[in-house]
Amino acid sequence: MKSIIQTDKAPAPIGPYSQAVQAGNMLFISGQIAIDPATNQLISGGIKEEAKQVMNNLEAVLKTAGFSFEHIVKTSIFLSDMNHFSDVNEIYGSYFHSDFPARETVAVLGLPKNVNVEISVIAVKA
Repeated sequence: MKSIIQTDKAPAPIGPYSQAVQAGNMLFISGQIAIDPATNQLISGGIKEEAKQVMNNLEAVLKTAGFSFEHIVKTSIFLSDMNHFSDVNEIYGSYFHSDFPARETVAVLGLPKNVNVEISVIAVKA
């Protein structure tokens, strides 16, 4: 059985997908980008600000489903340029305290709305 997770505290999908899908004790969160859900506009200020907004959007979806960063087992980080890796890694790492999830980070040719970072996650409750 699956449940669609939706919150106005994270950006609404910009295509035919859900913010997240919960299947049993697993939560699959679609890639989040640096859109401020209050204004539905991309945030500005640089890669660190983008990464913070992405992580805040992920947190909003996690909380709506009753999960937290501690439940994340896998993340996928997509960057517009691998030169952003250290800045994104610094912000990303500040949201985890121990037992870090598995992860891959890749540079891609283009991301939605020409953002610099997109992150998706899989979380599991025991």
